[in-house]
Amino acid sequence: MLELPIVEHPQTRKKRPDWLRVKLPIGEEFKKVRALVDEYKLHTICQSGNCPNMGECWGAGTATFMILGNTCTRSCSFCAVKTGRPNEYDEDEPRRVAEAIKLMQVKHAVITSVNRDELKDRGAEIWYQTIRAVKTLSPETTIETLIPDVKANWEALERMISAGQEVVSHNMETVPSLYRKVRPQAKYERSLEQIKRTKAYGKRTKSGIMVGLGETPEEVFQIMDDLLAHDCDVLTIGQYLQPTKMHLEVAEFVHPDTFAMYKEVGLGKGFRYVESGPLVRSSYHAERHL
Repeated sequence: MLELPIVEHPQTRKKRPDWLRVKLPIGEEFKKVRALVDEYKLHTICQSGNCPNMGECWGAGTATFMILGNTCTRSCSFCAVKTGRPNEYDEDEPRRVAEAIKLMQVKHAVITSVNRDELKDRGAEIWYQTIRAVKTLSPETTIETLIPDVKANWEALERMISAGQEVVSHNMETVPSLYRKVRPQAKYERSLEQIKRTKAYGKRTKSGIMVGLGETPEEVFQIMDDLLAHDCDVLTIGQYLQPTKMHLEVAEFVHPDTFAMYKEVGLGKGFRYVESGPLVRSSYHAERHL
């Protein structure tokens, strides 16, 4: 019996609607930021995460810095940051980040990092030293830190967030029913607990989720309630965009009217600030809720 060869058809991506079109990065400010990032050998989530707002933010002279390298120990199926075994961290990185922020004259700096699960302190000491270095060189600069899951290492969390930053963000990313598919190495309840403990340390708390992965509006409303019950102040909601064909496909391109509805509902439920829109990312317009 003749066996026919198996033909694998390339994955066909959904066509992006008009409201997801972005301008190419151009302009002198964009070139200036890129030059500083290259000169100081820094990583940004703008580049590593394929952020659609890079042109807008860099053009305005701002960027979200990513510390502790650019290789993550997690393998989340939505994220463009490469995964694997990271190199040793760079102890000089805090100084370089602080000097770059000073040269850019950043008024509100956003700093994030990859997950470093292999480190006993989850990278907390580098986090602490980075924030202190920025505050020393640029005392007027406010700081938001978008921190990873510390896997219930609460001593590491306290060190990570005790350096003087004004806002501490930790993203839930998606609704509970999608966690195994989207964040296989994370736990929904553990992330909620991390946010609650962060608030108990006296910080303004923030989290973000993506939509368009197959969740229902009712599930979005539920995660809002869960976040509020764990003392989250600020919420961001944005459209999931597939980074490469190796990542999860987009289930739905959510209409801007739905994002507007989510913002209205979130504010009505009690969040102090909600940023909701197709191109919204964790650090998008981060200075506004200060």
